[in-house]
Amino acid sequence: MDKATVVVVGSGGREHALCLSLDSSPQVGSLHCVPGNAGTAHLATNHANEMSTTSLMALFERLKPDLVVVGPEAPLCAGLADACAAAGFACFGPVAALAHLEGSKLHAKETMQAAGVPTAAYQRLDTQSDVDVALDAYAGHPWVVKRDVLAGGKGVVVTEDRSEAKAFIESSIQTDGFVLLEAFLPGEEASMLVVMDGSAFRALPASQDHKRAYDGDQGPNTGGMGAYCPAPVVSSSVHDKVISRIVEPMHQHLSSLDVPYRGVLFIGLMIDQHDDPYVVEFNVRFGDPECQVTLPLIQTDMFDLLHGAATDRLDNVELHLHGGSAVTVVLASEGYPASPKKGRLLGGLAELSASANYGTAWVNFAGVSMNEGGEFIASGGRVLSCTALGNDLKSTQEMAYELLSKIDLEGGHFRTDIAHRAIR
Repeated sequence: MDKATVVVVGSGGREHALCLSLDSSPQVGSLHCVPGNAGTAHLATNHANEMSTTSLMALFERLKPDLVVVGPEAPLCAGLADACAAAGFACFGPVAALAHLEGSKLHAKETMQAAGVPTAAYQRLDTQSDVDVALDAYAGHPWVVKRDVLAGGKGVVVTEDRSEAKAFIESSIQTDGFVLLEAFLPGEEASMLVVMDGSAFRALPASQDHKRAYDGDQGPNTGGMGAYCPAPVVSSSVHDKVISRIVEPMHQHLSSLDVPYRGVLFIGLMIDQHDDPYVVEFNVRFGDPECQVTLPLIQTDMFDLLHGAATDRLDNVELHLHGGSAVTVVLASEGYPASPKKGRLLGGLAELSASANYGTAWVNFAGVSMNEGGEFIASGGRVLSCTALGNDLKSTQEMAYELLSKIDLEGGHFRTDIAHRAIR
C-alpha cells in the first residue's frame, strides 16, 4: 500500500505518545490528530474539531484515513468504532458494546465472571436502606466503592472512614441509581496493556502508575502522576499467571462474541502476597500515563501493530521489545486535581521542545496550549510528562527528573518518588 494516512483521536499525553510512535513508522505518510495539543502539532496536523461521532466521521470522510486510533474512552463508548466500521475505516478501538467494559463497572464484573477471571467479590447497592448492612459485611478492611459511570479515573473511593464510604455510596445511588461495593484486595498494583483482535493478542510489558497526588501515595486520587515500565512486581512467573488466568480466558471470551475486540485492553491488576494476580478493572484504551512508558519499549513498527489489530491481522505481527526501562513524571497545575489553575506560562518548554532527543528523554505534552504571543501555557490539570528511556531503572528515573527540572510552572507540582517501589 502507499504510505498511510493515520488519525489519532484525543488531546492528552497519551495521544502525543501515540503520535510520536506512529511518526517514527516509515509506513505513515500523513499523520493527523483531533483535536491534538501543542505537542502533537509538531508531528501531525491538528484539527480543532467537535468530538461528537457525527463531527468526527465528517472529518474522516474528508481525510480518508487508512487507520483511526482512538485515545480516550468516551468516543468509543459513544460508538465511534461502530461508525468507522460502517464507513469502511479501520479503527483501533472496540465497538460501543465492548467499550462498556470500561463504561460500566457492573458490566466489567459480569464479563469477568463469564470469562472466569479472578477478581474481588462485590455487591450492587440500589437503595439507601442496603448501605449499613453492606458496609458491615465488608468491614475489617478499607471499603472500595465504585460508580458505574465513566468518571475520568476518579469514580472510585477506597477508604477506612465509614462515614466517607457511606456518603459516597449514598450520593452515587442518588446520582447514578446504584453503586458497587467491592471486597478490598491487598497487594501491589500493576497494569498490563494487551493489544488484541479476534484471532490473536500481544501482551505488552507490565507497568506501574502512581495515582495519588503526593509523595508516599498521599493525597487525593488523580488520573495518574507518573509511571514506570517494566514493573518488577510482575515477575516472569506472575506474568505467566496473568496470561494463563486472565488474558487468555478474556481473549477467548471476547473472540466468541458477534464482533471481536479490536484494540487494546488495559488490565488493572492487583498482585497479592502469594504472587497471584487479580483484575481490579478493565479499560478499553491505552492508560495515561502508562502509554507514555510502554510505547517507547516497543520496537515493532507501531503502525503494523495497531493496523494489524484493527484489521484482524495481528497474528502476522511479531512483538519486539526494547530491553531497558522507561519512566515518566507528570507535572500538574497548582490545585490539581480539585481545581487546577490554568493559563500560566511554562518556562523552558520552548527550548526543550525544539531540541528534544526522543532517544533518551523527551516531553509528552498534555494540557499545553499556546497563547496569543506564541508562548506555551498550562491549559489543563495534568500539563505534561517528562519521559526517559534507558538501560536501567535508576538512571532512567534520574534522566526524567533532570528533564523536568528545566521546566518552570508557577505553583506546578509533581511527585518526587516515581518508581520508588522498584528502586531500593
